Amino acid sequence: MISINNLSIHFTGTDLFSNASFLINDRDRIGLTGKNGSGKTTLLNIIAGELQPQQGEVVVPANTTLGYLLQEMDTDSNKSIYDEALTAFTEIGELEKQISDLSDEISKRTNYESKEYHDLIHRLTEANERFQVIGGQTMQADTEKVLTGLGFRREDFMRPVNEFSSGWQMRVELAKILLRKPDVILLDEPTNHLDIESIQWLEEFLINYFGAVMLVSHDRAFLDNVTKRTLEISPGKIYNYKAGYSGYIRMREERMERQMATFNNQQKQVRQIERFIERFRYKNTKARQVQSKIKMLDKLEEIEIDEIDKSAIHFRFPPAPRSGKVVVEAANLGKKFGEPDVLKNLNFAIVKGDRVAFVGRNGEGKTTLSRIIVKELDHSGLLKYGHNVQIGYFAQNQGDYLDPDKTVFETIDDIAVGDIRKQVRNILGAFLFSDDTIDKKVKVLSGGEKSRLSLAKLLLTPSNLLILDEPTNHLDMQSKDILKNALLQYDGTLILVSHDRDFLQGLTNKIFEFKNQNIKEYLGDIYDFLETRKLATLKQLEKARKSEKEKQQSKSQNKLDWERKKQLDRDTRKIKNQIKKAEKSIEQLEKAINEKDEILSNPEKYRDSIDYDELYLKYESLNKELKKEMNRWEELNMKLEELQN
Repeated sequence: MISINNLSIHFTGTDLFSNASFLINDRDRIGLTGKNGSGKTTLLNIIAGELQPQQGEVVVPANTTLGYLLQEMDTDSNKSIYDEALTAFTEIGELEKQISDLSDEISKRTNYESKEYHDLIHRLTEANERFQVIGGQTMQADTEKVLTGLGFRREDFMRPVNEFSSGWQMRVELAKILLRKPDVILLDEPTNHLDIESIQWLEEFLINYFGAVMLVSHDRAFLDNVTKRTLEISPGKIYNYKAGYSGYIRMREERMERQMATFNNQQKQVRQIERFIERFRYKNTKARQVQSKIKMLDKLEEIEIDEIDKSAIHFRFPPAPRSGKVVVEAANLGKKFGEPDVLKNLNFAIVKGDRVAFVGRNGEGKTTLSRIIVKELDHSGLLKYGHNVQIGYFAQNQGDYLDPDKTVFETIDDIAVGDIRKQVRNILGAFLFSDDTIDKKVKVLSGGEKSRLSLAKLLLTPSNLLILDEPTNHLDMQSKDILKNALLQYDGTLILVSHDRDFLQGLTNKIFEFKNQNIKEYLGDIYDFLETRKLATLKQLEKARKSEKEKQQSKSQNKLDWERKKQLDRDTRKIKNQIKKAEKSIEQLEKAINEKDEILSNPEKYRDSIDYDELYLKYESLNKELKKEMNRWEELNMKLEELQN
């Protein structure tokens, strides 16, 4: 258990947080949330011992180990991926020596009843237990498992770390932390460098991890799946919620509503007291009561309303100019940077109104194809554009596309034409650039500010094909939601490169999965794709198992298959019988309803012999029964279809 007591820190006269206290318990799963610049990374640095607080303390029990993944790290190494990952096991080497030394010492002792002997036994037991917990006997297997889980191919294990991009090098650092198995893992934006498959693997790892986890992430789905507790850093304060991110949002709204109701009640009480004092201030008969009310007012502890920073970008993309039906079409398209090919023999068409997500492992060519489409890279094969296609592009490294020596205002003003030039300040204001910041040079802007400025540029040039490569990397939750809402209203064709499942959900109707130098197309949104991929993997697994069974000619497995087939046949027969009964019941109900229809359509004929009130009740009951039976019939047929498939 780590104890944070009365923590305070401030920069340039502003409190990030003041007198903050909370605990990190042994198996906690904590998400840190707050707007960009609220102090999340600062708090992680303090807990990790990288930064000293100006007031308060962090109490870490003796022998408690911490692993900390920073947002950016210098990871240049000449070692191979595999050897670099193995450096995580320095503690195992130390424990092996300790166990050996203790065992030798114990073997020489004969004072079995002494305190010294029992202390040696206790230390040896603790060392052996720790050796087991951190994977002393499964070091190689654990290393392979973690590296492959984080997206490394086995053929890359022996390649030097410094041959890989900074994103892949960060994965090595993450692997080392996970392999070290510290008591507390601190992660600052771990999903920024991961693809969807690796994010899902990391989720499972952290969910089942034996120690505590505290993380900062702008990936809502990742937070919801991993965390069970949320610490919100709000201006000057830290609030503790016993819920994941979505639960925290609901609980925060409820807290603010209660706070506002209590505040309003107090204000009402204050106004009543003040009216009483004002009314009876000069009446001698009420002097004692007036003094009592004044004292009551002085003692009243004023309820404060927490300030919520509601500043957020707000915008809409301009209407898309008309384009041809086919926007982009490729035939045998390829691209290589030396050997081997990055993309090979791609054939696809993106039509007007398509909303396509590019997904897949990092390095499979998503950004490469995006850059080919925007004519930044040459290629082999054919790439054909439709009529009047106008492209808007947000690059993953969008900050590199901005002139570092221009100011924020100049960046927008230089490309604004016509009447739009009069609105430059308003546009910048919508992206949180105030009069104090529009004269800043681009080179001093943060990553988030550069992203916002680049999005503002997109508004000034109407496009009917919008290509966004990782647009959410530097945006907070609120800004991401506003960008998503703007994209939902965008009426052009959209290509999105993103690993953020929550952001992608509902934005796309088609998925291009990049794998093995090619792409595979799926219809639906991101969760449809993930479900399909899971099923595809299971089918591949079943196929592999079947092949293995055939090789081994396992009688026991054949018997099991036979039993399963028998059970399947029994279930199929049972459902078919139920369908027959349902069809017979439907036939009888329809017949009874037809008889009632006959009576109701000839009221004169049956007027004297029928109680129409009772008939209507019976008629309504029969129709309800028929609807219920029809629903049952449909469900049974769906079950039968599933069994037959």
